[in-house]
Amino acid sequence: MAGFRKAKGIMGVLRSQFLILGSGVAGLKTALSAARFGTVTVITKKEDFESNTNYAQGGIASVLDTQSDSFESHIRDTLQAGAGLCHPDAVSLIVTRGPREIEDLIRLGVEFTRTEDGRLELAREGGHSRRRIVHAKDLTGREVERCLLHNARTHPNIQLIEHHFSVDLVLDENRRCWGAWVWDESRREMHLCLAGSTILATGGCGLVYLHSTNPPIATGDGVAMAFRAGARIANMEFIQFHPTSLYMPGGSHQTFLISEAVRGEGAILRTRDGTAFMEKYHPLKDLAPRDIVARAIDSEMKNRGDKCCYLDVTHINQDFFHRRFPNISSHCEKAGLNLAKDWIPIVPAAHYMCGGVITGLNGATAIEGLFCVGEAACTGVHGANRLASNSILEALVFSTLAADTAHQQGYPYQEPPRLPEIYPLKPHPGQLEAVRLVNCRQAIRSLMWDYVGIIRTNDRLQQARKRLGVLIEEIDSYFQAGHINEQLLELRNLAQTAELIILSALQRKESRGLHYNLDYPHLRGSLEDTVLQRQPDGSLHIESIPIPVANKDGGQAWTAGHAS
Repeated sequence: MAGFRKAKGIMGVLRSQFLILGSGVAGLKTALSAARFGTVTVITKKEDFESNTNYAQGGIASVLDTQSDSFESHIRDTLQAGAGLCHPDAVSLIVTRGPREIEDLIRLGVEFTRTEDGRLELAREGGHSRRRIVHAKDLTGREVERCLLHNARTHPNIQLIEHHFSVDLVLDENRRCWGAWVWDESRREMHLCLAGSTILATGGCGLVYLHSTNPPIATGDGVAMAFRAGARIANMEFIQFHPTSLYMPGGSHQTFLISEAVRGEGAILRTRDGTAFMEKYHPLKDLAPRDIVARAIDSEMKNRGDKCCYLDVTHINQDFFHRRFPNISSHCEKAGLNLAKDWIPIVPAAHYMCGGVITGLNGATAIEGLFCVGEAACTGVHGANRLASNSILEALVFSTLAADTAHQQGYPYQEPPRLPEIYPLKPHPGQLEAVRLVNCRQAIRSLMWDYVGIIRTNDRLQQARKRLGVLIEEIDSYFQAGHINEQLLELRNLAQTAELIILSALQRKESRGLHYNLDYPHLRGSLEDTVLQRQPDGSLHIESIPIPVANKDGGQAWTAGHAS
């Protein structure tokens, strides 16, 4: 394999100054930022273009029209959506750095949609009080990914390695991270990727649930790897369900997302009999934050016994709609919908992980030499509910900061004291029956959908924990026997991430943001993050920690209290 060399006791070794796991916007932006300082290796388990970024339709939130918008307004909208758990320093950081990140994307070649007079066209989405969403029609994520990938592929300091699965982080006896073990599925070999700085940019975990807007790669790999290594994980109970994914009876469990921007342009949510119901749930009606809209749709479906609700765009000028949302229009037409006459059938689907690996305001985790950026990270920005189109913004800002910090602190230029031993498990020569892995995967996703979904109860959560425990034992037995393949590696991470979600949900005895428990329907007075950490002896430590207040020392309240 190109880039690897053989070494005693291991199949192959690759050295670089920066190792980045994941090739979405967070991974690629980190790679481009880090490549200014040294050599970069990007590992991705699929093709280099496959990521959650490609499925982001709406855009990137940023204050670009200072006549009608302000940083204060964007900060206020973010804090309100986050239901009290946003970290003010982190929110202020991404909002104030937003315009320069947009300028940087334009410099790199991202082609955003513009008005006739050449200005950036700004859209509005749910939870935003102003038009501040810069976009590339309804394919923003794909356009940003295209541009970053082109720049990364042509950069002399960046090496992209596809179809290799990151298995576990490499730690020395002092728990310092020196890279990762990487599985080559085609050759059935385990390789060692060493680096002075390792950056997790592995994305989210939507595939934990039966219905998701995420691509098949979103199996929580980074969070699971970091947890096994002893990193601190926060707020995994807050899984955002996108309110409006296209409902296709008997179709794929990966659903097609109908962007929040559609409601920003005037679409109305209706029940089957035509009732516009959002006014009874929130003053902003159809532009309410996502958690409220998702619960409202779920409630209407259950109360009425319907399998879906509807999004009405028939009153919107169709020429404008097709220009503004060409991808959505095309997809709906292929599904047999005439948008001038037909309502779009929609259901909520798992969409975004607001929790993740705890980092400081520089992307650093509790493990020396390890950084985390993008959806896999918990920076404190999103709190209990992410504001629409803040995700790519967060990824851009922290990717730049992580690369800069690693360089400034000299991590990329350090050498490991010695090569680690051979990976502790030897691949089993036989093939494990695929049906076993398929059944385990389906069981986890169905269990999470039915018991740990939009609306939860203590009994459902306890039942989910008990049933998942049996599945985890089965999966671990396959792994310990050496049946290593990409399916099993994904399943191992999927199960670990599902367990973290359940444990976090049991710890939070209130209903806040994306976590709604019928046994605890009210807010509790304290504002706390749920924090989990695997101890060196394998035991679990879980606690609730008060969120930090805004401070002037670069976010040390979070770093000292959570990432130490």
